[in-house]
Formats: sequence, C-alpha cells, structure tokens
Amino acid sequence: METIDPRMEEMKQNMRRKAQKAKRFMRNTGFGVLLFVAVVVLGTGSFYDIGEQEQAVVTTFGVAQAVTEPGLHFKIPLIQGVRKVNTTIQGFAMGYSLDDNASMEEDSLMITSDYNFVNVDFFVEYKVADPVKAVYASEDPVLILRNISQACIRTVIGGYDVDSVLTTGKNEIQAKVKEMMLSKLEQQDIGLQVTNVTIQDSEPPTAEVMEAFKAVETAKQGKETAINNANKYRNEKLPQAQAQIDQIMQEAESSKVQRINEANAEVAKFNAMYAEYVKNPEVTKKRMFYESMEDILPGMKVIIDGTGQTSTILPLDSFTQTGGDQGRAGGQTAGGGTGDGSGLPAGSPNSGGQADSGAVDRQTESREDWAEDQ
Repeated sequence: METIDPRMEEMKQNMRRKAQKAKRFMRNTGFGVLLFVAVVVLGTGSFYDIGEQEQAVVTTFGVAQAVTEPGLHFKIPLIQGVRKVNTTIQGFAMGYSLDDNASMEEDSLMITSDYNFVNVDFFVEYKVADPVKAVYASEDPVLILRNISQACIRTVIGGYDVDSVLTTGKNEIQAKVKEMMLSKLEQQDIGLQVTNVTIQDSEPPTAEVMEAFKAVETAKQGKETAINNANKYRNEKLPQAQAQIDQIMQEAESSKVQRINEANAEVAKFNAMYAEYVKNPEVTKKRMFYESMEDILPGMKVIIDGTGQTSTILPLDSFTQTGGDQGRAGGQTAGGGTGDGSGLPAGSPNSGGQADSGAVDRQTESREDWAEDQ
C-alpha cells in the first residue's frame, strides 16, 4: 500500500487554486477588452462626413435616401449604411486612351453616309444627377453610359458625309450626339446626366487617304479665297457701274425734258401760225413761201418777172449793180447818150441808171404775181 506524501498533495492543491484564479482573471479581462473594442467600433461607426463635391446614399433597413448637405452626419450603427457618390463633372474618352493618347480603332472607326471610313475621337463629360439611382438603378451606370455614347455617336456619324465629319460639320454633330444621349439617358433613368460631348479629332484611317483629304481641304480653301476675291471685285465695280447708270439716266432725263420742251415750243409755234393762217390764208402762204426760199437759197438774189402765163427768173445783180455800171459806160460811148451799152434807151425796163428803182419795184410786184400764179 502506497503512502501519499502530504507535501505533494498540498502543492497540487495550491497549483489548482492558482489556475482557477488565473481563469477568473482572464475571463474578467477579456470581457473588458471586448467591451472596449465594441464601444470604440460603435462610436466611430455612428458618424460620417460628406465633402463639398459629394453626396451620400443612406440605407435604413434597405430603404435608400439621399443626403446632399455637406458636413458631419450621424447614422445608426449596424442598422444604417452609407455610400458616398462623387458629384463633380467626370469624363471618359471614346476612340482613344487617356493614358497614352493611343488610338483605339474598335471604338473610333466609323462609316459615313457616303460609305467612307473615318476615325473619330470623342470625349464625353457627365455628372451624377440622382445619387440613389446612380447607386441602385444599375450595377455599372458608367458602362451603360459608354454603350449609349458609342451607339449615338455611330448613328449620328452615319448620317453625314465624310467632308462634313472632317471639316465643317463637327459642331452640328456634337450637338446632335448630346441631344440623342440625353434622350436615351432619360429613357434608361440611371441617375447620370451628360454635360458635354466634344470631338477631339477626326481623320481618315490611312496616311494616303489623309493626304488626299488634306489636298481637298487646301483646294476648298483656295476656292473660298477665289470667291472672296470675286466678291471684293464685284463690290468695288458695282458702285462705279451704278454711278455710271445714274449719270446716263440723268443725261437721258435731261435730254427727254429738253426734247419735250422743244416739241412743245414747236407745237405752240405751229398753233400760233395756224391761228394767223386761219385769219388770212393767202398772206400766210406767201410769207411762208418767202421764208422757205430764204432758207433754201440764202446767198442767191433773184427777181421774178411774171408776164401772162409765163414766169422768168433773172439775176438781180445785172439790174441793180453790174448792169447800171455798164449802161453808164455805154451811154458815154454813144456820143453823150444815156444808154446801157446794149442800145436801149434810158428809162427802159432793162436799162441802167435811174431806171434801177423802177426795176426793183417791178421785181417785187412780179414776185407777188408769180406767187399768186403758183
């Protein structure tokens, strides 16, 4: 039969008491630590901060609510959840990489209405319009926006020819793409809004085609220059031509007025002559005849001697000047007579000297008689 050492038994009992004390201490200390950690966690998880360019979506038992006011806010731990949303204007590239600016033909290569290919690079800017819908309406709203952008861009580019896409139609294309994207986003209702769409670059897909388009663009610029020069020349010449037209019109108007006045004067003169003619037609006829003869024969001097049914036209100078001188010379050669050199006696109708005045009277009477006979 074994004997138990009393000292060993006492040592075992002391060790058991120390182990129990240690277990009680560890149990009390762990609870305190856990309590402290719980208090810290609960305290720090009850508050959240919203920045100036942020909004928050707070969920309470699954019900979402937007919080837009910046600053420090309280939430119930383990019951409410918070997701912050950036509301600044953001953007993404279509057709190229923002990191190294390398072209991405799978996004940029498009076909135009005249069946030409072009590389078009876009940059789309957007912002969050509704935080709740941006977080919970779709799994990836930005991806949806990219797909909508690509579809709208290709649709609009397909309605323009290659010249418009490369040169003059960029602003119109940008506006139409933005308008179509806004309409599509309104239908999808994913909480995002497009703010701007910009064409960064548009060019043909190959170097050879690019050079050809550059040559076409140069030709268009030359055409515009020629048109501008032609318009400038036209603007310079038109005022001069208009001034010449005005001058010609003024001269024509002056000539018209002058001719009308002259015609009116002739009419008035004719009316006055006709009034006199009605009063005494015979005298008027004679006067008109004499005036006409003076106009027709301004340098000729004649005498009209009408006897019976015949009329003789004789030169007047032979009776007034030359004939008188010859008569006087002939009279002297005839022994003191007063003949005219032709043997006619003095005082006869065809003699010179004092018979000249009678001859002139007969001349006038003969002209009047001849006019009456006519």
